Amino acid sequence: MNGYLDTYSHLTLTEQSILTLAAMVLVSSFALLAQSRVVATIRLFALQGFLIVVVTTLVALDTHEYHLLYSAAMTLLLKVWFIPWLLTRQARKLGILRDLDSVLHPGVVLIAAGALVIFCYSVALPIQRFAESISRDAIAISLAVVMLAMLMLVTRRKAVTQVVGFMSLENGLFFGALTATQGMPMVVELGVAFDVLIAAVVFGIFFFHIRDSIESLDVDMLNQLTEVDE
Repeated sequence: MNGYLDTYSHLTLTEQSILTLAAMVLVSSFALLAQSRVVATIRLFALQGFLIVVVTTLVALDTHEYHLLYSAAMTLLLKVWFIPWLLTRQARKLGILRDLDSVLHPGVVLIAAGALVIFCYSVALPIQRFAESISRDAIAISLAVVMLAMLMLVTRRKAVTQVVGFMSLENGLFFGALTATQGMPMVVELGVAFDVLIAAVVFGIFFFHIRDSIESLDVDMLNQLTEVDE
C-alpha cells in the first residue's frame, strides 16, 4: 500500500486531479453499461462528456498546451449540450424517452466489463513504463473506456443507446489521444468533431427510417427481416 502511495506522491495536485477524473470517466462507462433507461443513459453520456471537458482543461493548464482549451470548448458544445439535446429530442419525438433498454444477463455483462478493464491494464502496463507520469493509468483507462463502449454496442437492443455507446467509444479515443500525446493537431480535432456532429445527425434520420420500416427501434427485429421477391 505504501509503495502504491509513493508512486503517486510525487505527482502535482493537477496531475492527481487528472487521474481522479480519469477514474470517474471509467466509472461513468460502467454506469452507462448498467443503466437501462434511455433518458438516464443520455444524461450519463453528457456527464461523461463534461468530465472529459474538465480533464482537457486541466491537461491544457498543466502542460501549457492552451490550444487544448479549444478542444474543451468543442467537447462542451457537442458532447455535453448538442448531442444529448439532439438524442433527447429525437427520443421524445419517437416516444421512447422513458422506455427501458434491458440488458440480457446484466451480471454477466458487468463481470465481462471488469475482466476487460483488467485486460486493458495488462496491455497498457509495458506502455506505462515509457510514458510520462501524467499519462500513466490514463492510457489504460482510455483503452478500457473504448472496450466498455464496444461491449455496450453489442449488448444493447435499442438504436438510441447503441448510438450513445458509439459516442462513448469516441470519448475513449479522444481521452487516449489527450492523455498520451496532449491532444491531436487542431485540424484533426476539428475533423473528428465535424464527423461526430454529422454522425449524430445521420443517426437521427436513421432512427426515423428504422421506426417507419419496422415500427420499433429494437435492432433485434432487423434480424427478422426477410427478402421478398417482387
